[in-house]
Amino acid sequence: MKLVLGIGNPGGSYEGTRHNVGYRVLDALASREGGRWRRDERLRSEVCDLERARLIKPLTYVNRSGEAAAAALESGPADRILVVCDDVYLQAGRLRLRPSGSDGGHNGLKSLIEKLGTKDFARLRVGVGAPESGTDLAEHVLGPFRPEEEAAIAQALGIATEVCGAWIERGFLPARELLSRLLSNPKKEQDE
Repeated sequence: MKLVLGIGNPGGSYEGTRHNVGYRVLDALASREGGRWRRDERLRSEVCDLERARLIKPLTYVNRSGEAAAAALESGPADRILVVCDDVYLQAGRLRLRPSGSDGGHNGLKSLIEKLGTKDFARLRVGVGAPESGTDLAEHVLGPFRPEEEAAIAQALGIATEVCGAWIERGFLPARELLSRLLSNPKKEQDE
């Protein structure tokens, strides 16, 4: 079974923050597929089982996301997992899908790489924008989006949900092709 893990922080005080876009994508995907979330103590996560995939929202906070991923994979191959996370190096609303890579300074990805023992897992990065000059990075990612960013984020979340669905159903390359099409003409593709 494929796994889609959204990086984020649990609890109401973190809802809507930049760090929680991974959770938001998974919530949208679960809603679209009619899935229901349940707490899984062994995985220390909220879990939603779909027909062809398991969605996972770790409750271990961003910096320890790898613990849930390692438990869910149970020593299986890391290519069964797609990680959805925020990226401060991408403009708010930009998306990037890669089959592997470094942590890019993201503590959640760093935890995953450490616990899985590999960098070879897919990741869908959702741009949340860089902090303004003089703003602390932690304060930035734990804060909400600015009103002028909301439209771009809403569109990105819709596209990310479609891409995750394509990855589940058809694999990495079709998901990447879909992302390319959606980014070149987002309105037309989503209206079909």
